[in-house]
Amino acid sequence: MKNIHYLLAAVVLFTLNGCSVYNFTGTGKIDAKSFQVNYFQNNAELVEPGIERTFTLKLQDIIQNQTNLNLTNSGGDLLYEGEIVEYRISPMTASADQTASENRLTIRVNVRFTNRNKPDDDFEKPFSFYFDYPGSQQLTGSTLSNALDEIFARITQDIFNESLAKW
Repeated sequence: MKNIHYLLAAVVLFTLNGCSVYNFTGTGKIDAKSFQVNYFQNNAELVEPGIERTFTLKLQDIIQNQTNLNLTNSGGDLLYEGEIVEYRISPMTASADQTASENRLTIRVNVRFTNRNKPDDDFEKPFSFYFDYPGSQQLTGSTLSNALDEIFARITQDIFNESLAKW
């Protein structure tokens, strides 16, 4: 009977130990305690005011929500920095009267990621996504809000996956 207790204790111990190696976000074990997201400047030719702040906050939020890392203003183990390099509106389809019946907003962000504890994970690369909207609508108000929410959700998830999830 005593051996069964030892066996049961060993199974529980290995099971709990296995949980710390992988979690539902796919991040596995991270050799870091803190992260830092520097302000992403808007260097696009076409400038939409305020999107750089929105993007910076969205990137901070996704990392905080999907990890146990602490956000810091300086000296973070993980450092995210870069700039918004493209904000472009282009017609996607035309109507019979030669006007755009659908437009596409594309945003591209150049990201430099530094892992101070594991330099092999460092990278610099662009991430982009788009949002299509009817040509009859102006890219203002709720249309712009929805576009930025969708684009930034995708870009920040891609950055998270590339830097921490390794998917």
